[in-house]
Amino acid sequence: MSVSSTIEWTEATWNPTTGCHKISPGCQNCYAERFAERWRGVAGHPYEQGFDVKTWNDRLKMPLSWKKSRLIFVNSMSDLFLDDISEEFIKDVFYVMREASWHQFQLLTKRPQRMLEISKCIKEWPPNVWAGVSIESQAWVWRSEILKEIPAKIRFLSCEPLLGSLTLCLDELHWIIVGGESGVGARPINIEWVRDIREQCVQANVPFFFKQWGGVQKKKYGRELDGRTWDSFPEIVANTSTKQVSVLK
Repeated sequence: MSVSSTIEWTEATWNPTTGCHKISPGCQNCYAERFAERWRGVAGHPYEQGFDVKTWNDRLKMPLSWKKSRLIFVNSMSDLFLDDISEEFIKDVFYVMREASWHQFQLLTKRPQRMLEISKCIKEWPPNVWAGVSIESQAWVWRSEILKEIPAKIRFLSCEPLLGSLTLCLDELHWIIVGGESGVGARPINIEWVRDIREQCVQANVPFFFKQWGGVQKKKYGRELDGRTWDSFPEIVANTSTKQVSVLK
C-alpha cells in the first residue's frame, strides 16, 4: 500500500531518498529534520541515520505496486535534487514515475538549478510529473523563473512557510500553495501577505490553495481565509486522482 498523507494538497508520499541540508531561511524549522532526528541511533529504524542523506533502492518501485491512481508527493522527507544524489538515481526515479502513468507525481525542490539540469538529461519530462519550487520570501522568487524553464505540464509554487509578502509573475505557472509555519519556533504569518497572493492568483486565473495558518498548535488556527477554505487544484487531462480538481474562479 502507499503511504497515505495528512498533507492537505496530496494523497500519498513516496520517499526514495531521505535527509537534506538547509539552504535558505525556510529550512530553519524543518519538520522533516525534526522528525528524523528523533530516531537517530535507534537500530533498525528507517531514520537510524537521522536526517543524513540516504538513497533507498528498495523503495524505487513502490508506486508501481499501488494500483489505485492518486496524487503522490515525492520526497516529503528530502529533496530529490540535492547534489548528494546521483544523476543515475534521479533518472531511475523518473523512470518509475513514467512507468506508473496512472499516478500524478508532485516534485518540490528548493534547488531548481539541479532540476533544470536533470530535465535536459532525461529523454522527455513525463506528463504525469508536476514540477514545483518552494519560495518563502521575495528574495527567493528567482526560483520560480528557473521553474518556468522546466517542460512540465503543471508547474507550481509552495509558498510555505510564508515569511514575507510576495509579488509573483504567474505566467506559465499552474498552481500556488500558501501556508504558515507550524511547530516549535513557528514564525508568524501576516494575513495581508496571504490575501495579496490570493488576489494575484484570482487576477491571473491561477488555482490557489491555502494550506494552513500554522503556529505551535496549527489545528487551533485552522485553514480558513476570510470565512472559507481555498482548495483549488490545477486541471489535469484525466481524472486520475480522488482529489477534487478545479480551477479557481
